[in-house]
Amino acid sequence: MRIVHHLDNSRSLRVLWALEELGLDYELKQYARDTKTMLAPAALKQIHGLGKAPVLQDGTRMLAESGAILDYLADTYDKERVLSPAPQPSGSDERMAYRYWLHYAEGSAMPPMLLTLVMARIRNAPMPFFARPIARAIADKAEQGFVGPQRRLHLDWMEQRLSESPWFAGQRFTLADIQMSFPLQAAGSRGDGLADKPAIRSFLQRIEQRPGYQHAVARGGSLKALDGR
Repeated sequence: MRIVHHLDNSRSLRVLWALEELGLDYELKQYARDTKTMLAPAALKQIHGLGKAPVLQDGTRMLAESGAILDYLADTYDKERVLSPAPQPSGSDERMAYRYWLHYAEGSAMPPMLLTLVMARIRNAPMPFFARPIARAIADKAEQGFVGPQRRLHLDWMEQRLSESPWFAGQRFTLADIQMSFPLQAAGSRGDGLADKPAIRSFLQRIEQRPGYQHAVARGGSLKALDGR
């Protein structure tokens, strides 16, 4: 029996979504964030040493990291390659693009989104009044000098890709699109963060209309205020 250890409002929604798209049954074990810190509860450390979600339990196997889990689901259950390109030929354009975007999501796209959150929290953190201008100045300088330019660089890169093809791996929806959903939804939660990115906005509208995505949200909850954890 497959069990998903799922943290509310987090990356682990992608695993539920992948399972729904593949038509696989699973048991959901849901964990709530600490209302003050918004961190994962200590109970998750009993499941995996890092205390993070998602964790997929499939029989005796215990898998963590969303990209690794999606890779496992593709290799184990997507026999018809509905959501993933066939391994051979390994040099095919679709296969190469699929592999790239599957790993790019957390390796390159998420760090600027996470740093955006960190800078915002520094600016708004409770602190003595005399320290507030210093903290805000540091956060503003980091945002203007590094975080903001990096975020825009990656969003431009993703916008270019989605302007060239409807999906990240090419002409059809794959698990790479599921993996890429979270950084783009994180960027979209920043108010007008995607105002000049029509291809990304179209991508988000299309994925959120998929029945598999809607079923995952119905079971695991929606992404209300993405915080990158």
